[in-house]
Amino acid sequence: MHTAIIMDGNGRWATRRNLNRQAGHRAGAKAVDAVVRAAAAEGVGTLTLYAFSCDNWQRPRPEVTALFGLLRRYLITQTDRCLSESIRISVIGRRDRLGADLLAEIERSEERTAGGTRMHLRLAIDYSARRSLVAAAVAMAADPAPDAARFLEHLARVDHSPGAAPEVDLLIRTGGEQRLSDFLLWECAYAELVFVDCLWPDFDEARFRDALAAFATRQRRFGRIGPVTAPQASHG
Repeated sequence: MHTAIIMDGNGRWATRRNLNRQAGHRAGAKAVDAVVRAAAAEGVGTLTLYAFSCDNWQRPRPEVTALFGLLRRYLITQTDRCLSESIRISVIGRRDRLGADLLAEIERSEERTAGGTRMHLRLAIDYSARRSLVAAAVAMAADPAPDAARFLEHLARVDHSPGAAPEVDLLIRTGGEQRLSDFLLWECAYAELVFVDCLWPDFDEARFRDALAAFATRQRRFGRIGPVTAPQASHG
């Protein structure tokens, strides 16, 4: 199955503890590690994490710099583990605004883990679903044989994805908010949504499994009247 997560609440987690926001992001990075392990253990085929949106550039420069530093360190420290556990790493989103050091680390991680088959870990960095859809539509206008499959190819190319990702089965958002925030709008057309009140640094393996259990109770019809079927895994 394809699970996507909007990791919300790092800043509020830090503020409630009288810490700076960067401390919240560092705590959030530890939660990422725990959830990636849990997802792989539970047989999730594709896991997409919303790490940095195009709108996040509006945050204070020190916070943005700290976030990119954390992302780079995550790739440096976790690539070997992902390689050993056959987890493929991909980064989707814009790349023209990323620093040279981060971009080099992204490319190195993607190249080294390209053969991973156990799970596909996708990190959305400088990502906007609306921007991606518009760019794919522009490319589609010049396509001599436009159809849905070709559109997905254009969308993958815009996002620097190695191929079209499977549609999202389960979307989880932490932090108590209930919105998509410009994340995987095409891919979430039939996603089941689970909103969790806890802040992202407090989201652990147990809460992740609770979200999977909630998903397992949903009835997915995809527009049909029946028969009603239980959620089916669609490994990506």
